[in-house]
Amino acid sequence: MGKALRDVYGESLLKYAKENKKVVALDADLANCSKTCMMGKELPERMFDVGIAENHMIAMGAGFASCGMIPFVNTFATLAASMCALSAKALIGYSGLNVRIMGANNGLSGGYDGATHHALDDMSVMRGIPGMLVMSPSDGVMTDWMVRTLAEDYEGPAYVGIPRNGYENLYEEGEDFEIGKAKQLTDGKDAAVFAYGLSVFRAKKAAEQLAAEGIHISVYDMFTLKPFDREAVLRAARETGAIVTVEEHSIVGGLGTAVLETLAEGGEQVSVRRLGIQDCYTHSGAYEDLVTEFGIGIASIADAVKELL
Repeated sequence: MGKALRDVYGESLLKYAKENKKVVALDADLANCSKTCMMGKELPERMFDVGIAENHMIAMGAGFASCGMIPFVNTFATLAASMCALSAKALIGYSGLNVRIMGANNGLSGGYDGATHHALDDMSVMRGIPGMLVMSPSDGVMTDWMVRTLAEDYEGPAYVGIPRNGYENLYEEGEDFEIGKAKQLTDGKDAAVFAYGLSVFRAKKAAEQLAAEGIHISVYDMFTLKPFDREAVLRAARETGAIVTVEEHSIVGGLGTAVLETLAEGGEQVSVRRLGIQDCYTHSGAYEDLVTEFGIGIASIADAVKELL
């Protein structure tokens, strides 16, 4: 395993907060988990722990943004999609405010915290808020880019689902990313795999295994769920005729849904297999064990590709 993305996030938040005095952080008694504790230690005057009051924290973030600040509001991703959803929709999205909602431990990365803390609907909820940018990083380089972009360049509300864990980096330092544009990691004409978050690393490993068997696939990092790179999906459909989607999220309303919407509206008829949580609750367990059990591990990705060929 590589460096935990939550650690990269904490370091990046502190770094860019030092560069931009408009950046403030709010946390709901989870600073050690979200790693906003790093900012709290060095910039305590711009770090606010509101306690277990997530919905009020989002409202506070809206207040900071309305005064010209750039608030990074932090809580578990599962709470961002539930306790925070009303204020995110009615205060932040409706007013188009520069609030950055940072969802810690998205997907299955809550591990032993169990079903209540596994975030399987955050992307679906946040995609539904008009004007909300929705992203999730796949490695440390991308995590740093997202924080810098939200601290310096982007105007408007944003949600980022941040995995707790991390694999080795997929990208080199200085890699260029663009909001709304997928990154293609491998090139192959047999099938295409679309993923985001830590699932991208597993998809790339599956591509390497399949290549050894003479099967060549294109792997796309769909780190921006909204706006969505429709052209990448339609191009892959035309080039391969077979698509697999992989996500640590319910198959309802997430990446798989976005891909199917795109294919249907684009008039492309291809074979599709969606890997994700199959409309069920999860349970406590080690992260890698859960990934395997719920069918989004390396072997499951490779098998799904073979089934479509």
